[in-house]
Amino acid sequence: MFEKVLIANRGEIAIRVARTLKEMGVDSVAVYSEIDRDAPHVREADEAFLLGSATPAESYLNVQKIIDTAREAGAEAIHPGYGFLAENADFARACAEAGVVFIGPPPEAIEAMGSKTRAREIMAEAGVPIVPGATSPAKDLDEAREQAENAGYPVACKAAGGGGGKGFRVAMTPDDLEEAFEGAAREGEKFFSDDRVYVERWIEQSRSPRWITLPCESASTWTST
Repeated sequence: MFEKVLIANRGEIAIRVARTLKEMGVDSVAVYSEIDRDAPHVREADEAFLLGSATPAESYLNVQKIIDTAREAGAEAIHPGYGFLAENADFARACAEAGVVFIGPPPEAIEAMGSKTRAREIMAEAGVPIVPGATSPAKDLDEAREQAENAGYPVACKAAGGGGGKGFRVAMTPDDLEEAFEGAAREGEKFFSDDRVYVERWIEQSRSPRWITLPCESASTWTST
């Protein structure tokens, strides 16, 4: 069992991890940007360290600073939460090289599934149906236009390393593509330090099954709606 774990995240997920560590008798270390000095996750942890400015690239995405902080705090492990560096294979590898346990998948698994384009490529090779679109990032706007034409409008421009709705823009027509492509690239760079963007068909009015419980005399019956 670890004695101390650094939580490389903020907000609700950092609070949940800190509370779980407390229940397990493990000390927690929070990190924060200048704008998050008084954030709830900072108060929830046993210790807290400033990473840098409000810009994610200089704080929550600063791999070396986070590892240096873990060493300074004496943390044996780092929990990435979700988002930010949770799906960054280089971060997981850097933790291992620094002798700090990365609480998550091995770098090889993250590389396979952490990149949307690589994940799509793996699924396509395995014969798994994927949404029509590219399996590699567009090198520029012209290539993005080709990807969009092949996928068919409307299309979604997605940051290859993004997630959580960040780096996502929809182009309903060819006239919308430039703004969508550049907007996705900007958000990808801002939130994930990765401005690569690929294009796929946007499925309008898509929805996931919702499971509900229907009363039954003997047992609950599950059905999708």
